[in-house]
Amino acid sequence: MKTKLLLVVSLCVASVLGCSAQKVKKDKKSKKDAAVVEQVKTDAPKAEVKEDADPVVTKECLTDVSLFSESVKNKQYADAVEPWYRVYEQCPNANKAIYSQGPKIIEWQLSQAQTEEEKLRLKQTLMEIYDKRMKYFGNDPKYPKAYILGEKAMDYCQYFTEDELKLQARDWFEESVDGMGGQSKVSLLNKYAEVSNNIYKSDPEKYGEQYIADYQKISDALTAIVNDQTNKNSGAAKQYKDYIDQIFANSGAANCQKLDELYAQAVQDNLQNGEELAKIMKLYRRVRCTESDVYFAAAEASHKLQPTAESAAGCAAMSAKKGDYKAAVDYYDQAFELADGADDKSNYLYNNALYCYQYLNQYSRARDYANRSLEVIPDQGRCYLLIGLMYASSKPYNDPVLNKTVFWVAVDQFNKAKQVDPTVVNEANKFIQAYSKFFPTTEEVFFQPELGKGKPFTVGGWIQRTTTCR
Repeated sequence: MKTKLLLVVSLCVASVLGCSAQKVKKDKKSKKDAAVVEQVKTDAPKAEVKEDADPVVTKECLTDVSLFSESVKNKQYADAVEPWYRVYEQCPNANKAIYSQGPKIIEWQLSQAQTEEEKLRLKQTLMEIYDKRMKYFGNDPKYPKAYILGEKAMDYCQYFTEDELKLQARDWFEESVDGMGGQSKVSLLNKYAEVSNNIYKSDPEKYGEQYIADYQKISDALTAIVNDQTNKNSGAAKQYKDYIDQIFANSGAANCQKLDELYAQAVQDNLQNGEELAKIMKLYRRVRCTESDVYFAAAEASHKLQPTAESAAGCAAMSAKKGDYKAAVDYYDQAFELADGADDKSNYLYNNALYCYQYLNQYSRARDYANRSLEVIPDQGRCYLLIGLMYASSKPYNDPVLNKTVFWVAVDQFNKAKQVDPTVVNEANKFIQAYSKFFPTTEEVFFQPELGKGKPFTVGGWIQRTTTCR
C-alpha cells in the first residue's frame, strides 16, 4: 500500500516539475494526531528572496500540493491539514489549488474547533486565504480579483455571524459585481441584496442612496443573466429578480418623492452625461415613477444628447402630462422605432393609444395602435379592455336605442380580454357586469326588428363591428 501511494505521489510531482525542479533539503517534524487542527510550523529555513519577489516553489511544495489535493478529493481533511499549511506558508504562489481547496480545509477545522479563540483564528485565516489568492492569482482570467472578493464576502457572511450589518462584506459584494456583472453567481447577487437591505433598514436616511444604487447594480446583473440564453441559471435569476424587485418595492426607498430628493441635483449635474442619465431613467422606470419631473428632465436631456427608446418614451410621457398630445404621439412613435424588444415595442404602441389618441378623441386611431400592439404580443388583455371602453363611451347614432348597441361590442371585447389574458379576468368581469346593464331591453327593440335576439348586427360609426343582438 505504501509503495503504491509513493508511486502516485512521485508521478504527480514528475508531471509538474519534469526533471528541472530545484531540490531543497528540509527537516520535517512528526506530529501527534490531535495536533492536525493546529497551524503547522516548520523548522525549515525559508529561502532568501528579494523584496516583492515571489517565494521559490520547491519540489517539496509541489509534493505537498499533490498530497493535500488528493486528501481533499477523498474528503480526508485531517490528512490534508499539514501539507496544506506547509504550502500555504512557504510557497503560497505554488498552485491555485491552495486557494480552491484551502477554504474546505478551514471549514473542516472549524467544525472540529473546541474554543471560540480557535474558531476566530481559523475565520481570520479564511479571510487571509482570499487576500493571498488575490495577491498571487488575482489576474486569473476566469477567476479574477472581482470573483475572489465575491467568494470572500460570501464566506464572511456565513462565518462572521456576530457582525449584524456586514458593512465590509457589502463593499466586497459591490466591487465583485462591478467586475463580474452578468457573470456573477445568482446566489451571490441574492446575498448581496439581502445584506444591502439589512443595512438600509438599520438607518434608511443614511443608507437610502446606497441601497438604491445596490438595487440597480444587482438588478442589472440579474437581468443580464436572465437574457443570456446560454446561462443555465437564467431561470433561477428570473425568480431571484422578481423576489428582489418585490423587496425593493416594499422597502420605502422606492418612494417617488424620495427618489426626487436623491436625484434632482444628480440630473442637473449630469446633463451632458448620457450614461448617467440613462441609469437614472432606468431606475425611475423600474419603480414606476415615470410621472416625476426629475424623470422628465433626465429624459429630455438624454434625448438631446442621443435619442433612445427610453429617452423618447420619457419625453412622450412628459408631453402627455402637459396636455401636448400631438408631441407625445411623435415621441412614442420614435420610441417604438428605437426599441429592440417586443415588450417595449408593444408598450409604446399601447401608450400611444391610451395616453394620446384616446385623449384626442381619435378612437379609430387609438384602436389601430392597440391592434398593432396586439400584433407584437397577442395575449394583451389590456388592449381589448381599452378598445371595449372606447366602444362603450361612443354614440355613433342619433337614436338612443341604437346607441345602446355599442355595449354589445364593448362586452365582446371584455370577453376577448379575459380569454387571452388571465391577469385581467377580474377587471374584465367587472366591466361585463357594469355594461351589460345597459343592453337594449325587449321593449326598446320591439319596433326595431333588426335588433331581434340572436340576430347579427353591425354597429355603425367609427366602430364598424358585427356582433350578436342580445
